[in-house]
Amino acid sequence: MRFRPVTPERLIAELADRIAVTAPQGRLRVAIDGAPAAEPELLAGALVDPLRARGRPALHVRTEDFLRPASLRLEHGRRDPDSYYDGWYDLAGLRREVLDPAGPAGCGRVLPSLWDSRADRASRADYVDLPPGGVLLVSGALLAGAGLPVELTVHLLLTPGALGRRTPADQQWTLPAFARYADEVAPHRFADVVVRADDPRRPALGEPAADSRG
Repeated sequence: MRFRPVTPERLIAELADRIAVTAPQGRLRVAIDGAPAAEPELLAGALVDPLRARGRPALHVRTEDFLRPASLRLEHGRRDPDSYYDGWYDLAGLRREVLDPAGPAGCGRVLPSLWDSRADRASRADYVDLPPGGVLLVSGALLAGAGLPVELTVHLLLTPGALGRRTPADQQWTLPAFARYADEVAPHRFADVVVRADDPRRPALGEPAADSRG
């Protein structure tokens, strides 16, 4: 894979164009996958208005709002990378309340938030309706290897050096989980769209190498 440098604005426009023409008559589920240091939630949020301008109603849901209760999430301590990798997120709840309803056979009634991690209780959010033709943008870490039902996956790729530099000191303990993810899952090898995000001011879009096309 080779990478083509783009401006942040061009990245949003090209992604919005691609998403807008995918399954235009039905709902579309898009995973924006990346370590917190890559800020996948910012990219997902930035796509909402451009998609609406292209005639695709859009809803952004963060996996950070689908954490498991602290008693389960932190059972092996607050800084256990294996627990972070395997057990922090309520993926069953995300499927049940968000991805399945937004799917081809779903009703479109989506719960945008399930758990308030600060209060460690249910968020008590209201359901919202995603109409036919709508786009669901799910942002978060470790998404590509979770077997989630999505139609399009965008992976934000960070080199190990950039990941280490951009991860705050109090989150450095998560780095082994992302090393394991890169080794075991290698999402950059199968994601529909790969964005090199080492420098958020200078992203680059992945494109197939010339000898692998057609």
